[in-house]
Amino acid sequence: MISSGIDIVSIERIGRALEKNGEAFLRRICTEKEIELCGNGNEARKAEFFAGRFAAKEAVSKALGTGFGGSGTAAAEIEILKKDSGEPYVNLFGRAKEIYEQRGGKCLSISISHDGGMAVAFCCIEWKEERREER
Repeated sequence: MISSGIDIVSIERIGRALEKNGEAFLRRICTEKEIELCGNGNEARKAEFFAGRFAAKEAVSKALGTGFGGSGTAAAEIEILKKDSGEPYVNLFGRAKEIYEQRGGKCLSISISHDGGMAVAFCCIEWKEERREER
């Protein structure tokens, strides 16, 4: 069985959140490694980077079937890093990791793109066996 999640985020919206709340905003949605990965680039690229990461986290939470909040996951429990090749990959922590393992997660992949002032991300999770939903 495969599940997927997709999300799209306005880069400008993330830029405004960074201007208004700065470090507090980043610490709420990102891990330390993600913040380090962005470095101290120009503000336009910073907003683009974090918009992509936020879209990716939302896509992962949707593929997990939980979304954020409630009994779902928190954004900082989903870490989006990149390989030397530039390919993004996901590390899960806390409730997100627990849900992935309990439901039999086998493989998780993510893709992120930016264009026209938007960041979009797509996540695909392969499960070890078919998930049966309660009716």
